[in-house]
Amino acid sequence: MTKTSNPKKHIDELHFEHRIWTNNMKFYRDELKIFENRLEELVTRNTKLEVTAQIEHFQNQFILQREAAEKIISKCGDHDKFLANQAKDHPIAIDHVLFADHTKLRDEAETFDRLYSELKKEFIAFLRKWM
Repeated sequence: MTKTSNPKKHIDELHFEHRIWTNNMKFYRDELKIFENRLEELVTRNTKLEVTAQIEHFQNQFILQREAAEKIISKCGDHDKFLANQAKDHPIAIDHVLFADHTKLRDEAETFDRLYSELKKEFIAFLRKWM
C-alpha cells in the first residue's frame, strides 16, 4: 500500500477549507474576548494567590491562542490570494488543474482546534470552581 506523498486537490476544495478554517479562527478569536472579559470579572471578585496565578496562566494562553489564530487566518488568506491569481492567469483551465494539498496548514488548523478545545474545557472548569 503506497501513500501519496503530495496529494492534489481542485481549487474549490482548497478554497472551501480556507473559508472553514478562517471562520473557525475568527469565532475562536471572538470567543477569547468573552473569556478575557470573564477573567476581568473574576479578578475583581477574587484575589487569592492561587487564583491570580491561574488568571495569569489563562491570560497568557489566550494571547498565544489569539496569535496562533491570526497566523492561520493570514496563511489561509495568502494561499487564497495565490489560488485567485492562478484562476485569474488561467481562467479556462482552472477547473482542470490540481494543486498541491495544503496538508501543513490543515495540520495547523486541526492542532489549533484540539488545543483550543482543551484550553476552553480547562477554563470553564476553572470558572466553575472560582466564580
